[in-house]
Amino acid sequence: MSEQNNAATDQIPVSPMRSRNMAAIKGRNTTPEMTVRKMLHRLGYRFRLHRRDLPGTPDIVLPKYRTVIFVHGCFWHRHPDCRFTTNPKTNSEFWERKFFINVDRDKRQQRSLREAGWEVIVVWQCELFNIDLLAKQLNENLNRVLLENDNCQAHSRRRGN
Repeated sequence: MSEQNNAATDQIPVSPMRSRNMAAIKGRNTTPEMTVRKMLHRLGYRFRLHRRDLPGTPDIVLPKYRTVIFVHGCFWHRHPDCRFTTNPKTNSEFWERKFFINVDRDKRQQRSLREAGWEVIVVWQCELFNIDLLAKQLNENLNRVLLENDNCQAHSRRRGN
């Protein structure tokens, strides 16, 4: 299913006031995203930002590692079993549908990226409370990906591909 085919289902009718409030919420260069970017840079990783040619316009793209990183807010993207994944008490049907659409879109975009050969990492906002652990996990993931890519390339060279 293509992204364009789902664009109409990703929109929910809202009041002008709600629309204004939601439009004020930043989608790029958020504090959690900036924190992850600074951490990666400090660890020596170089990356690109918001590549629009990739599904979902990932927050961070590490081409050398063929890896993308999404920095998700726990509330908006429904981090399972997280204390920040709360449900608004008013207009619950609206929010239920909104959250369902967000999660469904995230799954589609991540599946498309994986099918295109990209490694997908999701960093949840709540993980930033332990930045040292997050840095260690990201470093391990990226080193694993690089090692796997090197092994695949070495195998291809041995086979003459």
